[in-house]
Amino acid sequence: MSRACTLCGKSAARANHVSHSNVKVPRRQKPNLQLLKIDGKSLKACTTCRRTLSKKLA
Repeated sequence: MSRACTLCGKSAARANHVSHSNVKVPRRQKPNLQLLKIDGKSLKACTTCRRTLSKKLA
């Protein structure tokens, strides 16, 4: 499984780490993925999708 949300497709984004002297170093911002089990299938979902699912199922 890749590091992407199976529901919305959100994956890692590129960003810069900026120091006090304004030196920029590239880094990755990874999504907050959680394992969910729906109908016996385990899938990786970001926290945004997880919140949306809990609101729709409640």
